[in-house]
Amino acid sequence: MVLGVPAPGLRPLISHYHGYHERDAPPGRHRGLPSPYLTIIVTLDDPLTIAAHPDPRQSPGRYDTLVGGLHTSPALITNKGSQAGVQLALSPLGARALLGVPAGELRNLVVDGADVLGRTAHELHDRLNAVASWAERFMILDELLLRRANLESVVPAELARAWRVLLATGGRAPVADLARHVGWSSRHLSARFNAEIGLTPKAAARVVRFDRTRQTLQQRAAAPPVLADLAAESGYYDQAHLAREFRDLAGCSPTRWLAEEFRYIQAAPPVAAAHSTV
Repeated sequence: MVLGVPAPGLRPLISHYHGYHERDAPPGRHRGLPSPYLTIIVTLDDPLTIAAHPDPRQSPGRYDTLVGGLHTSPALITNKGSQAGVQLALSPLGARALLGVPAGELRNLVVDGADVLGRTAHELHDRLNAVASWAERFMILDELLLRRANLESVVPAELARAWRVLLATGGRAPVADLARHVGWSSRHLSARFNAEIGLTPKAAARVVRFDRTRQTLQQRAAAPPVLADLAAESGYYDQAHLAREFRDLAGCSPTRWLAEEFRYIQAAPPVAAAHSTV
């Protein structure tokens, strides 16, 4: 896996790119877990197959490009032993600028990339598949996304501040504190947050805390921490609380996730980095 840093003009919108390429692995499935980012994937070679969406009302599908909104249950992705593509972590604060719609319109959904990116989705797929190096692919992403992005389309400043506080505190900021911080009532903040971000502040806090915990568990996979210690470190009441949140958001226990998922390339830490030159 190769980590890519977006061009400076895109960094307020996109946290990172990462390219992945796995060959000759046993067929299996991967859990696409909840995170504080919308997901954009451009596949290389074979389409990506989603066997189960976060919203069970969505039918299984195959995608050359896809966009996924914030969600609170996993997607199940199957593969035949090889997979390759580029995944982008899009901030919900950047959805309007890049996708032309608020992140709230994509809550719990996975859609074909062309449905929100239009012709840019097809151009991304064609051009990324036509080159051989990750550096070239990341430069193409920069070029096409900078061309598309409307950097003047921003979310209300109060929502942006509340979202950043939620991230900075690892999901530990109470909703009432967030509301006071931005000068809104808790009810108004929750309604606007849900419409713009796609989750209520309380649900978003759960996802942020879970994502940080999952990353910590992943980073320490060689010597997994005692779950009671991890729970205390991450802001859960106790180990049972951590286990319940993992079952709700990942569909399995923390230890099972490590055992079943860590071999998958999308879940593994990056082994190299490539920086944009744009």
